Amino acid sequence: MTVTTPNPADAGSGEAIAAPFPEPTPVSLDPSKGSKVRVGDRIFRLLAEGSGVLIVALIAAIGVFLLWRAIPALARNKENFFTFGGNWVTTDTSAMHFGILDLLQVTVFVSVFALLIAMPIALGIAIFVTQYAPRRLSGPLSYMVDLLAAVPSIVYGVWGLYVLAPVLKPFALWLNKDLGWLFLFKTGNASVAGGGTIFTAGIVLAVMILPIITAVTREVFVQTPRGQIEAALALGATRWEVVRTTVLPFGLSGYISGAMLGLGRALGETIALLIILRGTQTQFSWTLFDGGYTFASKIAATASEFNDQFKAGAYIAAGLVLFILTFVVNSAARATVAGRGAK
Repeated sequence: MTVTTPNPADAGSGEAIAAPFPEPTPVSLDPSKGSKVRVGDRIFRLLAEGSGVLIVALIAAIGVFLLWRAIPALARNKENFFTFGGNWVTTDTSAMHFGILDLLQVTVFVSVFALLIAMPIALGIAIFVTQYAPRRLSGPLSYMVDLLAAVPSIVYGVWGLYVLAPVLKPFALWLNKDLGWLFLFKTGNASVAGGGTIFTAGIVLAVMILPIITAVTREVFVQTPRGQIEAALALGATRWEVVRTTVLPFGLSGYISGAMLGLGRALGETIALLIILRGTQTQFSWTLFDGGYTFASKIAATASEFNDQFKAGAYIAAGLVLFILTFVVNSAARATVAGRGAK
């Protein structure tokens, strides 16, 4: 690049002399090309990368620990660990009998039942708060729903067994009497009138996971582009048509992600289900009026046996299955959200 500057000696001729002007040196922002990187950026990058590696390492370490402690007990187990659903016999550590079939069935059944109750309620709350409620009402209502997550699990358990179960008793008896021909409502291994059933536990669990699903769904719905909403209204769409054609398609992936987070929370719930569900001595029969143990409640109920490495190993093996199950659920949620985003 050159610039022309006037020469005093040639002022009368009106000519100009080209004087050299150095080209600016390009500055590369790519650290791989040797440019100087600020110390703060380098520290931030190392911290971010280290945090990611730390999380992966912790998850891997938990899995390795559970597997390492479970192998000695599994080697002494005389039953098929995945298909045996009877009573756990761990008193004789040389010939142990335990399996996860019933635990897996109860855990999945009560969690899915709770999810089916919580999902439509959470969706309705999120739509109302973000699209229908006035500003002076949406804030307090959202805050009240979020406060449900602050209630301790033991409080939910006591409330479910001693307050909710008596209220649900007439409805549960009616379901069992008039719809008992359907496998979901037939008599199970727990007392319908007593309330210590999956029916009661599932409703309590739905209340517990409701704030998680609602919060995630609400935050996603709020991010719906305002231009799309205004365009739909300008074309004559009603408020519900705006929700159906704009808000729901935009926030569906977030709604599914929130539901999967709630499911993961339900799979690992311990104290509330330990208080509500009554133990069973018979095989699980896929009715809402069954009792039993989930993975987490079974481990908590038998914590007194953890003084022996082989007895503890049996329950650690169950915990390993719960760990894998939760990991699969969260991975499925990630895959669903990624697939929806790509679409």
